[in-house]
Amino acid sequence: MANNKYITAIVVGAGAGGGIVAKELATKGIQVTLFERGDWPTYDNNYSDELISQRVQDLGTSFGPDGKKHPRVIIDENGNRHIMRHAVNHVAACVGSGTVSYGAMAWRFMPEDFKMKSTYGAVANSTLEDWPISYEDLAPYYDKAEREIGVAGDMSGNPFAPNKDVPYPMPPFEYSKEGELLEKTCRKMGLHPFPVPMLRNSVPYNGRGACIRNRYCVGFACPVNAKNGTQNTVIPVAMQTGNCEVKTNCFVYKIHTDGKGKATGVSYFDAKNKSKTMEADIIVISASAQETARLLLTSKSKEFPNGIGNNNDWVGRNHQGHAYTGAAALFDFDVLDVSTGPNTTVGIMDYNHHNEGIIGGGLLCNEFYNGPYAFSGQRPPGSPMWSKEHKKFQRENYQRVGQLFGPIQEIPLFESRVTVAEDVKDFWGVPVAAFSGGHHPLDKIHCQFLASKAEEIFINAGASKVWKYGGGEGLQGGGQHQAGTCRMGNDPATSVTDAFGRVHDVENLYIADGSLMVTNGGFNPVLTIMALAFRTGEHIANKWM
Repeated sequence: MANNKYITAIVVGAGAGGGIVAKELATKGIQVTLFERGDWPTYDNNYSDELISQRVQDLGTSFGPDGKKHPRVIIDENGNRHIMRHAVNHVAACVGSGTVSYGAMAWRFMPEDFKMKSTYGAVANSTLEDWPISYEDLAPYYDKAEREIGVAGDMSGNPFAPNKDVPYPMPPFEYSKEGELLEKTCRKMGLHPFPVPMLRNSVPYNGRGACIRNRYCVGFACPVNAKNGTQNTVIPVAMQTGNCEVKTNCFVYKIHTDGKGKATGVSYFDAKNKSKTMEADIIVISASAQETARLLLTSKSKEFPNGIGNNNDWVGRNHQGHAYTGAAALFDFDVLDVSTGPNTTVGIMDYNHHNEGIIGGGLLCNEFYNGPYAFSGQRPPGSPMWSKEHKKFQRENYQRVGQLFGPIQEIPLFESRVTVAEDVKDFWGVPVAAFSGGHHPLDKIHCQFLASKAEEIFINAGASKVWKYGGGEGLQGGGQHQAGTCRMGNDPATSVTDAFGRVHDVENLYIADGSLMVTNGGFNPVLTIMALAFRTGEHIANKWM
C-alpha cells in the first residue's frame, strides 16, 4: 500500500490488545479511532473498596460494565438458561480494561504451549491443536511488551523459563513474608522457586514512580499509577502522535461489510445512546474473547448470514479460561504481613509440562492478599461460616492462612462456546452473549495433580492444617482469562483468522485479543495478548502504509 495515502483505522476495545494496536498504527501515521465502552479510570473515583473491586463485585464494580445494561446468559450442563444481570465475570469496561485492575503477572507462554498437539498428541473429544506460530515467532514481541509496558522480574534462577537468559527492564520485587517461607521450603524440596514477573514498577520507570507495596492491588486501580496497563503506557503514546482519538462511553454493536469481502465500518451507540456509524480502511476488534465473538456473531449480512467470519461455524467455539487450583494452609504463627503487599511474589514452574498422565502446563504462586470480606470465605472444610466461632477465626487467623494457587491449561472443546441469545437483549436492544459447555475430564485430573503439589509444599512448610481446592468442573471459560473463541490458524475450515489475526474471509478485518489464542497456556495470558497485539499491529502497519 502506498505510504502517501491517508489511511484510517477503527480499533474496538482499549484493553491489553486494542491499546497496543492503536499505538502501533498511530505511530506509523495511520489515523486511529479507539472505541471504548467505558470511561477513563481514575483512582479517586475507583478507590480501594473491597465490595466493588473487580474480584468481589457484591455491590457492583468500579470499572464496569454495568451488569444491568449488559446481561448475559449462562446455559448449564442440563441445558437450563440463567440470565445474569450483574457484572461478575465481565471483562472490565474502561480505558485499559483489565490492565487497570489486574494483578499484573507477566508470563511468557512456554514453547510447548504453541505446539500442544505435536507435544502430547491428539486428545480424544477435544479440539487441541498447534498454533500457526511458534514461541520463536512471538519472542521478539514478548521482548517489546516487557520493555514498552514495563516488567519487573528475574528468571535467571528458573531453569524452565524460555526467557531465563533475557533480563527484564526492572529488577524483581522482593519476597513477601510468606514468599520467603515458601521459597526456602521449595528449595529444600529440590524445587526451583523464583520471583513472579510483574507488569508493575519495582523502580521508577517510563516517567512514573515505583510501587508503594499497597496490599490492595489485584481488583483495584493503583493509587500511585505504578501498575502498568495500556491506559498509562501505549495509549498516551498513541494520543501524543495526534493520530489517535479515544472515544469513551461508546458501545460498538455491528461491523459492516460491502458484500465483497471487505469491512467498511462499524455502528455504535455514543455517550448519549444515539446510534452512529463510522467508516474506516481497517477495522480491528479487541473487545475480549467473549465480546469479540458476540460482535462477530451479531454482525450478520447477506454475505455472512451466520455472522462475520463464521461461515464454517468456528466463531465462539473453543471458549477457554483457566481452571484455578491449589491449596490453602493454616499456620500456628503469622505467615503474612498485611501491612505491606500485594503478597504474590514467589512462583514455581516445576510442574508446568511433561508430567505423567497430564496434558499441558500449570503454575503455582503464593496468592494476593484477600480483603476481610473475601477472607471470610477462606476456611478449613467444616469450619463455621457464621457465629462467634466464625468471627473468632477471622480475628485470630487473618495473617495465618497462606495460599498457593495457579491456573492449569484447559483442554479446548468444540462445544465450549459463546453464542448469542437472540431473545435476551442488552440496554440498547442488542442480543447478548450466551455461554455453554463444560470441561474435558482431563482438566479435573490436572487440577487434582497440581493441588496435591501445593498441599505437599505447605506440609513441608510446617502448616498445621492444609486443605486443597479442586477445579476443572462446571462452565469452561466462564471466569477470568477468557480465550480461544476466534482462534488463529492456517486452514479457514478450522479457524477464524490467519496467523496475524486477519479474519479469513475479510481482507481488512483483524482481531487482537485473547480470542486468537489456540490454547491458553498454564499462565495468566495478558503478556501473550500484548505480544500478539504488537505483532498484529506491526503487520497491519507494514501492509497498509
